[in-house]
Amino acid sequence: MEHTSLVSAVVWSIFSLLLVALFIQFLAQRVRMPFTILLVLVGIALNSLFQIYPHSFAIFQALKISPDIILYVFLPALIFESSYNLDARRLIHNIGPVMTLAVPGLLISTFVIGGILWWATAMPFTIALLLGAILSATDPVAVISIFRQIGAPDRLNTLIEGESLFNDATSIVVAGILVGMVIEHNGDASVASGIVSFFVLFFGGLAVGIGLGYLTGKIIGWIESESFIEIGLTTALAYLSFLLAEEIFHVSGVMATVGAGLMLGSWGRIRISASVRIYLEHFWELLAFIANALLFLLVGMKVDLNALWETLDMLAWVVLAMLVARAIVVFLLIPLIGRLPGSRPISFPYQFIMYWGGLRGAIALAIVLSLPNFEYSDLFVAMVMGAVLFTLLVQGLSIETIMRKFGLDIPPLADRLAFIELGLVSRRRAMKQLPRLKEGGFFSSRIAHNLTVECDHAISSAMQQIGQLRATEMDKLNEVNLLYLRALTEEKGFYTEMYNQGHISEGAFRELSLVLNMQIDALRYNGAFEHVHSHRIKRALEQTFFRMADAMPWLMPVAEKMRMSRIIRDYEQIWAHFLGSRHVIKSLKKLAKSELMSEEAADEVIKKYHAWHELATKQLYRVGEQYPEFVTSMQKRLGQRMILLTELETAEQKAEQGILPEGIAKNIESEISRQLSALRGQQVEPIHNDPVSMLRQVPLFSTLERRELELIAALVKTRSLLEHEFLVRLDEASDSLFIIARGVVRISFDLNGSSHEGTLMAGEFFGERALMDKDAVMADLLKAEVEAMIPSVVNVLDRDDLQDLLEDEPELAKKLADRDAELRNHYTLNKQD
Repeated sequence: MEHTSLVSAVVWSIFSLLLVALFIQFLAQRVRMPFTILLVLVGIALNSLFQIYPHSFAIFQALKISPDIILYVFLPALIFESSYNLDARRLIHNIGPVMTLAVPGLLISTFVIGGILWWATAMPFTIALLLGAILSATDPVAVISIFRQIGAPDRLNTLIEGESLFNDATSIVVAGILVGMVIEHNGDASVASGIVSFFVLFFGGLAVGIGLGYLTGKIIGWIESESFIEIGLTTALAYLSFLLAEEIFHVSGVMATVGAGLMLGSWGRIRISASVRIYLEHFWELLAFIANALLFLLVGMKVDLNALWETLDMLAWVVLAMLVARAIVVFLLIPLIGRLPGSRPISFPYQFIMYWGGLRGAIALAIVLSLPNFEYSDLFVAMVMGAVLFTLLVQGLSIETIMRKFGLDIPPLADRLAFIELGLVSRRRAMKQLPRLKEGGFFSSRIAHNLTVECDHAISSAMQQIGQLRATEMDKLNEVNLLYLRALTEEKGFYTEMYNQGHISEGAFRELSLVLNMQIDALRYNGAFEHVHSHRIKRALEQTFFRMADAMPWLMPVAEKMRMSRIIRDYEQIWAHFLGSRHVIKSLKKLAKSELMSEEAADEVIKKYHAWHELATKQLYRVGEQYPEFVTSMQKRLGQRMILLTELETAEQKAEQGILPEGIAKNIESEISRQLSALRGQQVEPIHNDPVSMLRQVPLFSTLERRELELIAALVKTRSLLEHEFLVRLDEASDSLFIIARGVVRISFDLNGSSHEGTLMAGEFFGERALMDKDAVMADLLKAEVEAMIPSVVNVLDRDDLQDLLEDEPELAKKLADRDAELRNHYTLNKQD
């Protein structure tokens, strides 16, 4: 019974705290106070109430904060959610300052804090260094939560969030070394092994997480549209990456979770089903909210105000040491990093926010609570708790005011234009809908008139705001760059939709996205549009492998498969460019009509996209000339997917209307999804243009053995045709078999007094009857004309050459004669029918 009572008390406490957190979330939105800070304050209040009324609030004492709860329950969820949503491209662009602050910056902070505390207090130097290491780790949970609510600029958010996610491993390693010094008194051995331990823990954990994230992404790609499985796999990844790294590989579990989140959030995100991505984001938002709420409530409930008051003098030195150390790290290291070649300088407002936004929280608490008992254990807990409380309450509450002072709360120009556009477009649409309400009857004309006037005033106000922005912030170059950013974003969204519908493969989508991301970054960071290319190294490696395969015949099957994959992928990208550029042109024309951008700027960008569209058209035609089978396969696959997507949409509508039972609708949707998945990235079967493979497609030779086909293939000649060159002319007798290897030809002939015309593409043939029946030459081909529509390659087998071979191969001659008789008999029967 005691066990049952304890479990029920814990469950009751958890859900009671969740209800409290929901109320705090509601309150935080009304009073505009950061959610995490309000949680801590309420936690302190609950703890104070327990001190006053121990019996009434004793239930909450069943929950006690411990390092295991923080490390194994809260942090994996919080860190995975933040790293999954962190923009990996922005992180890479800012990796220099992020890693500088996370590694050498933390080491400097450790020695500065330790040195100040050793000088100002009676604390031994190694003990002071240990406290400095614990207090030097900025907390990703506190920072991310507050900055998301404030709405920090993208780059500033990336810098602080990236540092917070990466510097915990450094703090844990340094703290471990110093614990060895304090307890074992073996400083030389600890320092000597500390450098190796740091690299093993930090990069080992990152490698484990990236590997597990890659494996999970692969599995998710195989399992399509299974929401429960995909969400379950991400949950398992968040916690298993941490546990496997800590318990099996003995590396940093937090870094493993960071690596897993970054890998799945960047590379693996597109492998998650489009229908599941939104559910997944909502799921992790809920999980992060629960973990965040419980963690900071428990932190607040852990605060002992009496202990803080008793150590207030020492706590003042701790706070001063933290502020001085943070100032040295940020204001000295960041300017140095900004002077390196290729680095983007970080402005003083950003530096100051990075300095003041270095909050402490869960990581510091987890480290200090996991320390073994020693002389300064209680003091450390009080100091760390006081430091966390100071950064949350003082720095956290004032950071929004500081951001406003520096003007960092003002959204970028592109965001402000998008907001104005939203109001402008929505009001204009509303004005078009209002007359319909009046026409339907029973709607007051006076109300409709008043609403029309309101919409008209809102439209006028939006136009004034646009004019003001143009006059004060937008010159010609700035306007063109904004339009390019808008167009590139629109293009990327179009490609994403194509990928979600399965019209382009994952490989093609990744390469398209990479080019667009590089172009967007060039505009955002360099202020000018640049022509960029993707995967140059990959292409060079492929060409090197192809040259190796030419010299090593045993590699040819693999090389041929890679060639075909590359050709298919290139064709998909060209096709996507063709459709995407046309889509963007239409979108830009609509944008120009909305008066958000000047016609001159819009015309310049539209002209550029017209040039890209023409280039894509030429490339599409050129690839189609050489590989027309891709055109056929892509069109066939597109048609099949369009039919399946229509069926899926219809089934969903019928299920929503209640016409189809839910169970039957789910089965139908599941089956259609499987068929769509089978068509995604379907490989195009190449047309084998070697003579043996192509001869086997001819019915006359389809039953022959390979040795016999090789004898005939030796007689085949290759003929290249220019565009509009004639292969066979009218009144020109031909006694050869023609097999189209590459290109497209048009054949025109008269049959029974009527004219006929057809198109033959790669893999198709004509003239088969002429090989065995001399009369067919005059009967069928005398009035035929064959013209190459594009540059083409044709394999030719002459009748005379074949007859010479058959004279030397009587068995082969008999086989072909029997086969020809069988085919002619079959042709005669079909003609009679």
